[in-house]
Amino acid sequence: MTVLELIERSSARLTEAGVSFGHGTTNAFDEAAWLVLWSLDLPLDALDEVAEQPVPPDEVAKAQDLIERRIHSRQPAAYLTGEAWLQGVAFTVDPRVIVPRSLIAECLADATIDPWLSEHTRAVLDLCTGNGSLAVLAAMAWPEVQVTGADLSDDALAVARINIARHGLADRIHLAQGDGLHAVTGQTFDLILCNPPYVNAEAMAALPPEYRAEPQLALSGNAAGGHDGMDFIRPLLQQAAAHMNPGAVLVLEIGHERDFFEAAFPLLDVVWLPTSAGDDQVLLVTRDALTAPGALPGPA
Repeated sequence: MTVLELIERSSARLTEAGVSFGHGTTNAFDEAAWLVLWSLDLPLDALDEVAEQPVPPDEVAKAQDLIERRIHSRQPAAYLTGEAWLQGVAFTVDPRVIVPRSLIAECLADATIDPWLSEHTRAVLDLCTGNGSLAVLAAMAWPEVQVTGADLSDDALAVARINIARHGLADRIHLAQGDGLHAVTGQTFDLILCNPPYVNAEAMAALPPEYRAEPQLALSGNAAGGHDGMDFIRPLLQQAAAHMNPGAVLVLEIGHERDFFEAAFPLLDVVWLPTSAGDDQVLLVTRDALTAPGALPGPA
């Protein structure tokens, strides 16, 4: 059996089993390719070069066992391999953190945020940093900045430390533990990035097992989840300006919750940033917009 034949057979098995995707791949073939190539210790980005390479029977069995683990555990593939990629950069992951997939990473790679920054941009906060992937990508994108990665979860911060060390950025990324902006009390920033818990209660209940295998705290923010996904975002927007230097901006990911966001903050002036998932999932708001009279509802 060749590598390609093994991938095709594994793809059919994943399809038959009805697994869900979205943690680095969007379809059965790509997921099978990831798991098979990883199992065979082959480059994950070089399928064309190894497609016709024969696979010994014992290696076939090893790859098939991994596919069966994926099916029966319903864990994201990244948890089985211990690694995920965001904008081509590899990150260590395990069940202590959600699998990194933030669309803000695209905004960093495409320089979409850069027009709102200045030569004075030096302090960046990655709030809800998780495994530290956005903090690492921000430090890579802007070599002159210092980055703080903050999270409520000590477990997540432990994984973030691994990734910061992995990419040699310990001198430029500092980690802080705490609930939301309380993690950085007294500090101010030129840019805040935040991919917060925003899955509303109804959507949380409908998530497939692969998503429910991730830390619920990072998806919905609490055991029950907010009815509109805005439970974390309300106090964040009320408190953010106090942590923003003049001219600073906040970049916020809200997923498919734009309707709920606009219902919660109907008078707030925001800019929607383009991403591969559409122009309604990541927004940018300036400090001036947050402090404009009447822009926000009453204190959270």
